[in-house]
Amino acid sequence: MKNILIPTDFSDNAWNALLYAISFFKKTHCTFHILNVNAINTNVSGETAMYIAPELLEETLLAESKEKLKALIKRIEQLPLNVKHEFNTLALYGFLTDHIKMQVKEKNIDLIVMGTKGATGLKSVSIGSNTGDVITKVPCTVMAVPEHATYHSVKEIGLPSDFQLKYHYKILSTLKDIISLKNAALRLLYVSLRNEKLSSIQECNKAFLIEYFKDIECSFHLVTGKKIDESIQCFTESRNLDLLVMVAKNLNFLERILFRPTVEKISYHTKVPFLVIHET
Repeated sequence: MKNILIPTDFSDNAWNALLYAISFFKKTHCTFHILNVNAINTNVSGETAMYIAPELLEETLLAESKEKLKALIKRIEQLPLNVKHEFNTLALYGFLTDHIKMQVKEKNIDLIVMGTKGATGLKSVSIGSNTGDVITKVPCTVMAVPEHATYHSVKEIGLPSDFQLKYHYKILSTLKDIISLKNAALRLLYVSLRNEKLSSIQECNKAFLIEYFKDIECSFHLVTGKKIDESIQCFTESRNLDLLVMVAKNLNFLERILFRPTVEKISYHTKVPFLVIHET
């Protein structure tokens, strides 16, 4: 059984991420752990707000969160019954990433699913945002779901890579599990910025990936372009990809795609979920 953590702020965006996760794993036995964290506020000087007594938290902030979580569960119960799914809720107060780290460890979480703001507010997939912080600071696979993404059958999964690093078997095993779950095809993508050929190391890593995924439909694609993010956008649209996979280990490459200041202009962020895989 999979343990899936879904942070929520009770927004439409968070609800959409929850719906996407439920649909994505509709044929899988899952326990969904829905977490609401009341963030610690800071004042103008950046100092942490005054200490709040536990009993006051229980009576005010956490009590309100628990009521909202109960309402959320009632809303979930209105969806078509899925006997393979269980739902647990938890309300906490503090720093979001700290609590997520603890929940990942305590509940043996396999995947975190988070919503992103979409076309008009892509700061949620930028460094400094909640999603960006979780992707870079929490050692757990994260699925980032844009607010305009609607679930449909996942048939084409893209893996953009610079092929500079050899991926750990843990990463590849996680990816293969997703591919097998959806009976999908994998499209390996390399963006050539200056028409350069792959180096011997890159060719070796490419061959390793193709060999590892030999039992599934897997193809390699080389795209020439001036900008990595725009080239990936064109490839995503031309192939009609359903999911883009990134590897957290290759942080430099990840930042060039997910965390660029111009990311708000990239349309695939409005429709195609990202799966960012960690080694641990």
